Amino acid sequence: MQLPYSEQLDIGNFSRLFDNKSECYKLFWFQAMVAKIIQGKSIITYDELIDEMIADAWYMVSEYHLNLGPRDNLELAVHRLSEISGLKSNEKKDVILAYISGCEDKTVLSLKRVLAQNVPYRLQAPFMDTMKGKEWNLSGKRLADRINQEKRLMYYFLAYEGLQTKIEVQPDWAVYIKQNQEIIRGWIELNMITYLQRRNPSVPGIVDKLYPPRERKLEKVKKYWRKIIEIHPIQEIYAGILLDGKDVSMDHFVPWSYVAHDELWNLVPTTKSINSSKGNHLPDWERYFPLLCKTEYASYEMVWKYSKIHEEFDKCAREHLNNLEIRGWLYTRGLNEREFSKRLADVLFPVYQSAKNAGFSSWTLR
Repeated sequence: MQLPYSEQLDIGNFSRLFDNKSECYKLFWFQAMVAKIIQGKSIITYDELIDEMIADAWYMVSEYHLNLGPRDNLELAVHRLSEISGLKSNEKKDVILAYISGCEDKTVLSLKRVLAQNVPYRLQAPFMDTMKGKEWNLSGKRLADRINQEKRLMYYFLAYEGLQTKIEVQPDWAVYIKQNQEIIRGWIELNMITYLQRRNPSVPGIVDKLYPPRERKLEKVKKYWRKIIEIHPIQEIYAGILLDGKDVSMDHFVPWSYVAHDELWNLVPTTKSINSSKGNHLPDWERYFPLLCKTEYASYEMVWKYSKIHEEFDKCAREHLNNLEIRGWLYTRGLNEREFSKRLADVLFPVYQSAKNAGFSSWTLR
């Protein structure tokens, strides 16, 4: 990706910030730095930046179960905070930041200190060709003092005070980052997606898992199921109650936070309270998949029996059946229930199993 040119700044070395990233820390550190610069800050503590890093990683780890790396300290910090805080996996970022900034948990503080050991110094390595070998093995204060001797860096270190150590972003770099913030954020995002896909090769929709969950637009799917319920009441698969069309909530059988899509074959009607209870979990396959098949097959039969339901199905399909091969194979006319169920299992089970392997826990309605 081409970064904007500058006559005053070394954009060549800037573009190499993420060339050597066996871990994710450089990506999160620089992303946090850019966020603070855009807010108008030029003097920033390690503590502020690391809090921002943890908050940015929160959704990826807690909500979407992404792997940031083997024994990754940023991932461990999110898990520890999730364990002790009671914060929701989809909590608002300002609430997460407020909790982290006031957290005195010894494990969290220890992980934050580990995160501060290398990345503040190593990020700018492309600018520092004169630093060789053992010079990088100095302690934090001595390393900061050595780096401060370099010319034309993005930032320098002020008085060394552990997590309260401050960096000072140089004015010309602050201006460049503010002026080109959309391109720079896109560049960080591209590198983040590439990194996360490598760490999570079987996980779909990485691009949708960098940020907080957004509200899904499922009105066409709800309308489709309400039309079905008007003609033939549907039994909800988790509690066995009949749905009346008023209290209808669309459940992602395999959670959206794993699949990152709203495909029709993974959506089933339930009630709002049951959907909330299920949350970000996998329904027990042996118990609920046969019931899912019955419900989905009932809707499939009605699509081919009633023209007004077929009309709603076609409207849904434009947005919620994006794989034409699956649409043609699973929703082709003339399947009996056994054939349909087998085809649905062939589509859904590999996704279900992959989510289970990623750490999504099994759920049964109580």
